[in-house]
Amino acid sequence: MTLLKGVYQATKKNGTIYYRASITYKSKHISLGSYDTETVAHDAYQEAYDLLNGSMPIPSYGLDSLLSFEKWVILINYRDNGHYIKNPIYLHKYYFSYYLNQTTELIFDVDDLFYYSHHKIFRKNGYLFVNDYGMQVNILSRYGIKNFAVKGKDYYFKDGDASNFRYHNIHVVNPYYGVEKIEKNARPAYIAKINLRGYYKIGTYTSDTEAAIAYNKAVDFVLNHGITTKNFTKNYLTELNTAQYLALYQNISISPHILSLKKNVI
Repeated sequence: MTLLKGVYQATKKNGTIYYRASITYKSKHISLGSYDTETVAHDAYQEAYDLLNGSMPIPSYGLDSLLSFEKWVILINYRDNGHYIKNPIYLHKYYFSYYLNQTTELIFDVDDLFYYSHHKIFRKNGYLFVNDYGMQVNILSRYGIKNFAVKGKDYYFKDGDASNFRYHNIHVVNPYYGVEKIEKNARPAYIAKINLRGYYKIGTYTSDTEAAIAYNKAVDFVLNHGITTKNFTKNYLTELNTAQYLALYQNISISPHILSLKKNVI
């Protein structure tokens, strides 16, 4: 039996018959989805055909569409820009949009296009992440922003738009673990703190580099003296070579309050 155009029959493991829709455009075979009936699968094919051969924009997507919104974006981008990308991305001249859904459009620099073409973005409880080598990776980490960072304190979006992830729009205030930038006597200063069932101040320093090293030194002290067994992530300072790091490490002082902590008290 000949099936309607754009449709082929398939069978599930339990023997149930279903129908898959697909379309070929610019010599590329594109899967459109699975449907319960041949008629609906053909209607999905027809919708894709009209979309690829028309001029409908992304916002014209309707809830009665037989195609997923993700597939809708993918097809329109392929139609308008000639590049088939498996994720819901639309290319612009100097940037690209990544659509999480109909109401959420994220903006990225073209430098990130290859990465997000191969990594799908997910959102859970306001947290945006990708699955990378079996791990959930916060997309903010690509900007040097730590998982514990607080928007408005440790980083902020210059234009106030939290969906604009272009590099020039994100300013990182506190790039290191345990470090917070403050104003002291009308000049910037950096406080280092360590969390030991509550925050202990390590000291105040003139640069974030010194504060970051002081944090590392405090971590080493509490672990080496059995004050805690907590698993800390230390700061990695790429701008310093080993000799420079060790020189600063040896000369930086940390709070006597931390040095006076007793073994196994925390």
